[in-house]
Amino acid sequence: MHLSSKIKALTIFLLAFSLFNLGCQKEVEADPAAPDFSLSDLSGNMASLGQHRGSVVLLDFWATWCPPCRMSIPEMVKLHEKFGEKGLVIFGISMDDPQMVTDEQLRIFKEKVGIKYSVLRASRQVLQDYFGNEQISIPTMFIIDRDGKIRDKLVGFRPGALEKSVSEIL
Repeated sequence: MHLSSKIKALTIFLLAFSLFNLGCQKEVEADPAAPDFSLSDLSGNMASLGQHRGSVVLLDFWATWCPPCRMSIPEMVKLHEKFGEKGLVIFGISMDDPQMVTDEQLRIFKEKVGIKYSVLRASRQVLQDYFGNEQISIPTMFIIDRDGKIRDKLVGFRPGALEKSVSEIL
């Protein structure tokens, strides 16, 4: 068999294999439903996603020790002030280890940096529900629409990107 015939045969095989695989792929839902959760805030009160159905919800997975997370806080505060009355609810979900950063230390940090939205403690179940088996990078923000669907996921902090996404969904 000549080299050109081998290349043709390989090309046909790869094309057929690719088309077969495309037909067998599981269809991914465009805007998957956001998993509900109940987490306690820094005062011990329970907060759940379900109680905010009808609002746009921004989940910010962050930690006090994370420089990009800290850089994103002023933008989060601004979004809370600008869009809070238009139906935006923000939950800062702390990834800090409770044995390293106590609730009292988180409250002090929250006050020091001017966070006005709810800060919740992450649970293993919430991390599994939102990140699955993928590696977790912070900050990661999920924007959930009024129908409870995840409409956007932003990994890392890029000034202005979050406001653009939130305003499009509101």
